[in-house]
Amino acid sequence: MFLTRNTLPETIADIGALDDLLCRPSQALIDDLNKVDGDIMILGVAGKMGPTLAGLAKAALPGRRVIGIARFSEPAAKAWLEARGVETIACDLLDETAIKALPKVKNIVFMAGRKFGAEGDLSLTWAMNAHVPALVAQVFRNSRIVAFSTGCVYPFVPIDGKGADESVQPNPPGEYAQSCVGRERMFEYFSRRFSTPGRLFRLNYAIDMRYGVLHDIASKILNGKPIDVSLGHVNFIWQGDASSQALRCLANCDTPTSPINVSGHQILAVRDLAAKLGARLGRAPVIVGKEEPTAWLTDTSQAVKLFGLPIVDTEQLIKWTADWVARAMPSLGKPTKYEVRDGRY
Repeated sequence: MFLTRNTLPETIADIGALDDLLCRPSQALIDDLNKVDGDIMILGVAGKMGPTLAGLAKAALPGRRVIGIARFSEPAAKAWLEARGVETIACDLLDETAIKALPKVKNIVFMAGRKFGAEGDLSLTWAMNAHVPALVAQVFRNSRIVAFSTGCVYPFVPIDGKGADESVQPNPPGEYAQSCVGRERMFEYFSRRFSTPGRLFRLNYAIDMRYGVLHDIASKILNGKPIDVSLGHVNFIWQGDASSQALRCLANCDTPTSPINVSGHQILAVRDLAAKLGARLGRAPVIVGKEEPTAWLTDTSQAVKLFGLPIVDTEQLIKWTADWVARAMPSLGKPTKYEVRDGRY
């Protein structure tokens, strides 16, 4: 069954149902992937979003190889991927020799990177976020490369505008976000040098029932913890929609590579989201702080023009999240830290 707005469930029963939903392709995804030739390899597949993207790619293209690359320090991720028909190769992406030994496939999705704990070892953060991309961009110069980035490369923008579009020059606070600019610049440089087609996938806050901005807010409401609204406006997108758009970028690459913002098309007030979640949870949110006039927000008009609106809308995400958290379903225990303003993660 293809994913459409009319096939979305009222509730997500458990992790198995969540995984199946996240990995259900739309007809538009299948159509776009059939426009590109070759197999797909995902570098950094074992993160929060990688398994979804790999499983989705295999479901959309069952006749092609989908290969997931990671260190696989947790065997469960490897087993999950292989059960869905995704091949796996263990590889330390800091090892140039190991990268050179990987299969030379036509389509690369680069998802490796370091965010949480970035301040604890800044040299490692820069190595993962800038050095590794330089190695990958050279080894896979003859492939299409969709490289995950972040909306955090932008400066803060006014909350009463449309958000930063792709013409806004990166100028972020904090070394983590600066290292992400470094990642983009490496892919950009080598794309220009070798005429490598690609996209810089600037993602703002993917939502999964087990983590995300809404999960953070709902969990605080349920536990009576204060919700700081100083960074009071966000945009976010269902992880399945984000994964689909990343894969569809393979059919919409530029030479040289170019950025594309991906998130929900709405700018949402944290205060309003807390009120809606609180109403569903039967708890009044504890709000502290005052909204600042700026936030990290992106304008996704380019993505909407290419891909249409996300299939899962904000109200559906609120409903699913409140239900999931109220039932004390599993959490990854990884806060997004969406409220951080100084870039220190």
